[in-house]
Amino acid sequence: MYRTHTCGELNATNIGQTVTLAGWLQRSRDLGGMTFIDLRDRYGITQLAFNMETNADLCEKARRLGREYVLQVTGTVIERASKNSKIPTGEIEIEVSDLNVLNAAKTPPFTIEDQSDGGDDLRMRYRYLDLRRNPVRRNLEMRHRMAMLVRNYLSDRNFLEIETPMLIKSTPEGARDFVVPSRMNPGEFYALPQSPQQYKQLLMVSGFDRYFQIVRCFRDEDLRADRQPEFTQIDCEMSFVHQEDVLDMFEGLAKHLFREMKGIEFDKFPRITWHDAMRRFGSDKPDIRFGMEFVELNDVTKGHGFGLFDGAELVVGICAQGCADYTRKQLDALTDFVKRPQVGAGGMVYIKYNADGSFKSSVDKFYDATALKAIADKMGAHPGDLMLILCGPAMKTRVQLCALRLEMGQQLGLRDPQKFAPLWVIDFPLLEWDDETQRFYAMHHPFTAPKPEDEALLDDPSRWGDIRANAYDIVMNGCEVGGGSIRIHDRTLQNKMFHTLGFTDESAAAQFGFLMDAFTYGAPPHAGLAFGFDRLCSIFAGADSIRDFIAFPKNNSGRDVMSGSPSPIAQDQLDELQIKVDLKG
Repeated sequence: MYRTHTCGELNATNIGQTVTLAGWLQRSRDLGGMTFIDLRDRYGITQLAFNMETNADLCEKARRLGREYVLQVTGTVIERASKNSKIPTGEIEIEVSDLNVLNAAKTPPFTIEDQSDGGDDLRMRYRYLDLRRNPVRRNLEMRHRMAMLVRNYLSDRNFLEIETPMLIKSTPEGARDFVVPSRMNPGEFYALPQSPQQYKQLLMVSGFDRYFQIVRCFRDEDLRADRQPEFTQIDCEMSFVHQEDVLDMFEGLAKHLFREMKGIEFDKFPRITWHDAMRRFGSDKPDIRFGMEFVELNDVTKGHGFGLFDGAELVVGICAQGCADYTRKQLDALTDFVKRPQVGAGGMVYIKYNADGSFKSSVDKFYDATALKAIADKMGAHPGDLMLILCGPAMKTRVQLCALRLEMGQQLGLRDPQKFAPLWVIDFPLLEWDDETQRFYAMHHPFTAPKPEDEALLDDPSRWGDIRANAYDIVMNGCEVGGGSIRIHDRTLQNKMFHTLGFTDESAAAQFGFLMDAFTYGAPPHAGLAFGFDRLCSIFAGADSIRDFIAFPKNNSGRDVMSGSPSPIAQDQLDELQIKVDLKG
């Protein structure tokens, strides 16, 4: 065998044993009479000792080895003279009697260390080397452990893991599909699934009342740190359940993961409606690790001659405790922040409530001390606090203030990645209006059921914006990590929903006819939820990006710079698929 032990398991109890190890040369140190090599594998590092006096030839051989050489060594476990308490094997070393070079290696383009000297682009180009680094390896080991916990939790509750197709029918709703041409059906295409939505509903019709799948999904959309063209969902569906059953089940799963992975216990997760989340935080995925809730100020700011406030649909602010000592430079930087195109505000008003009880603001010309005190009282401010205020169209201004709130939370160290604040957001709008196309779209997907008490509003187009969905998201630290809904299981209601979204009977039948037909054979009430598994892993690790929790991720342009994909394909392949590519046009 290549090894009797791994490089992470030997300790003082093994002293005197003859062992064989295999791994990569992490680093070597030539001290003249002695040469030391750190041998690394997935499990850890063991120090190897080569003595010039006892075996000069072997010591010379060791001196000629380079970083990342693949080695096999046999030797005796001895007590280490200079112990290293930072690693589990730090009490021992191997006095090597035999050395076999299994493979030589070029010098890597960056150091295989926890703190590498390689930038993101370089490490992604050589991702197979980056994966040798401890931080990345630990991330993937954590991902594996979480996946096993999920599988065991759901299996213990009678969920069946069932695979659904990867080549499916393209649908017009939602994000863009990745499409796959069919050679045997020229001119026709499969789509890669954005989610297994329709198939898991069909499984409910089939009588599999509890389904799950840790499944790869695909969306052809613009990328960012927490988004990849291919990603993994913990996809679940249940029959004969109400919303409360679903929330209890998957809140239980989240609590189970926190308990096993982080040693954290939670009471019942708080719940907030979508409308309250937007009103209090300007976001449907609020970060509740800190306060600074929005305070609406129309009643105390209007009528003082300040045109921006007097003419605004909404005047709203946040109170940053203890920040009245912000300098003019810091306040100007905040103003520049809200004016960035990504935020889009025209400006910002500040009010300092000084420690001595006096006020200093950017609107002193319009508001005297009495008026500023009324604003401070409305905002619950105290001496030493800083008030930041935006105004404008209601929804747009709330979103802008949300960005400012998160920026202040970041500056003040209130967004600790090792602190966790989960919650449920419920009662989303069923439909959202798109100004560009002048029509309503499903906020989640067309299979989401309306709240039963709002179902009659589908018959009144003037009230479509008021319809609430039986939908729910689970949010952690300002990130949506999962979402789902009660599904429509009645064909009549599903037809009405399709008509609301602008489908004709013919187009609905063409896109979803097989699902609609299935509903005529006795579809049970059902509901589901899907967690974004990559994002869940990154949050548990306190990381901003999901890339280091995916073995081979894409970059922000959707490219795999290691393998060089996407790439052109050969002309004979295109001909066989009957596809013409005209890059000039």
